[in-house]
Amino acid sequence: MAELQLEPLNDGVWRVNHSQHGHVGNLKLIGSVWKFKAIGYGAGGEVIPGGGPLTGFHNTPFAAPDQALLNTTFGSR
Repeated sequence: MAELQLEPLNDGVWRVNHSQHGHVGNLKLIGSVWKFKAIGYGAGGEVIPGGGPLTGFHNTPFAAPDQALLNTTFGSR
């Protein structure tokens, strides 16, 4: 089963990595809410904001960065 992992980048951003797809997005602190920002990559390596395998979850809110909750919410896709 695929798994998501969190990696802190700074006080307001955590990188979200997928065990099969690599970097799939970020958790960003916007105001007082953490939001998942999906990221995809094109054939030439260009970043596609809101894209990628978790595009359907773009802007999903969270109270805090929580790897277990992220996996439960996204169903470890």
